[in-house]
Amino acid sequence: MARVLRIEADGGSRGNPGPAGFGAVVKDATSGEVLAEVAESIGRATNNVAEYRGLVAGLRAAHAIDPDARIEVRMDSKLVVEQMSGRWQIKHADMRTLAQEARALVRPGLVDFGWIPRAQNSHADRLANEAMDAAAAGRQWQRATVAPAAASGGSAAAADPDAAPTVLVLVRHGSTLLTEQRRVSGRYGEDPELSESGLAEVRSAAACRDVAGADVVVSSTMRRSQQTARAIADALGVDVVTDPQWDETDFGEWDGLTAGEVVKRWPREFAAWNDSPDAAPPGGESLLTVERRVLAARDALLRRWAGKRVVLVSHGDPLRVLLRSVLGVDGRMQRRIHVDPGSRTLLRYRADGTSEVLAVNRV
Repeated sequence: MARVLRIEADGGSRGNPGPAGFGAVVKDATSGEVLAEVAESIGRATNNVAEYRGLVAGLRAAHAIDPDARIEVRMDSKLVVEQMSGRWQIKHADMRTLAQEARALVRPGLVDFGWIPRAQNSHADRLANEAMDAAAAGRQWQRATVAPAAASGGSAAAADPDAAPTVLVLVRHGSTLLTEQRRVSGRYGEDPELSESGLAEVRSAAACRDVAGADVVVSSTMRRSQQTARAIADALGVDVVTDPQWDETDFGEWDGLTAGEVVKRWPREFAAWNDSPDAAPPGGESLLTVERRVLAARDALLRRWAGKRVVLVSHGDPLRVLLRSVLGVDGRMQRRIHVDPGSRTLLRYRADGTSEVLAVNRV
C-alpha cells in the first residue's frame, strides 16, 4: 500500500498586496509525524498568490520525501482548494501560472484536496508568519530545531505531561485622551500618552494579584502600552520585552475619528468591517491580517517563555484575538468582546497544546 503524506499549506500578505510569505508542513498522515517544514518570504504579493506558493512548496517537499506517496492537501483557502479541484475557474494570471506548476507536481488520482478551518492550519500559518517576520528583520527564515506541541499542533503524546503550563496575563493599556473621547487610536496614528485616569488604572494593575509572580512583561511598541508595561515591570522587578507584533490594528483613514464620524463618511465600509474579518479600513489592516501576526507572536512567546507567567500588555484587537483563539470562535465575534483599559484576562496554555480561559476583563 502506498504511503500517505499530508500537506498543510498557507500563505499571507501584510497589506494584500504587501510583504508576503508562505509556509507548508508535510506530515505522515497516519502517525502525524512532521517530516518537513518549508517557509519563505516572497516580496510583495497578494494573499492568494502566497497561498499558491505555499501549496507548490509543500508538493515539492512531499515529492522529495516519497514521489510515489498518496497526498492529502489540506488548506484553509477555499479558493485554492476549489480551483485545484477543478470546480472554480482561475482568472488571475499569476495564480494560473502557479496552479499549472502545482498540477505538474500532482499525479492523477494520487492527490486529494480538502478545506480545513483556519484554526486547524495554524502550523503552516505560523511558518508563513515566521518567514515574513524574518524578512522584515533582514534575514532568511530558518527552521527551528524543535517545534513545541503548543505552537505547532504536535501531538499530546509527544509533550511532557508534567511540564508546567504557561500563563498569559493579558493587560490592556491604560486610558488615553483618545480612549476617553472614544476615538480610534491605531498602529500608525497619534500614539498618545496615558491620561490621568489611565495612570490610575495602570497603578491599580501593577498592584493587583493577577500580575504577581510574573517572570517577564511583554509589550507592544506603542507609548501607552510601554507606559503601562514599565509600571508593572517596575513593581515586579522584571524586564520589559518589546515586540511590534503586539501593536494595535492599523485603522488607516479612520484613525483619530469616533465611530459616529466613521459611519457618516464610510457607512458601507464600516458595516463590512464589523461583519467580515477580511474587510479593512481604507488604508488599514483587516482583522485577518492582525490575527495572523498576533497568533505568530503568541507562538513565539510560548516557545520562549514555556512554563512561565507572562504579563502581556497590548491593545483591544490583539487581546481579543488571543481570547477568541482559546474559545475557538471566529473573527465575526471580535466586536462582541469588550476589553476595558487596564483590565486583566488570564489564559493558560499546556504543553500538550490545550488551553483555557481563567478570567476575563478583571478591573
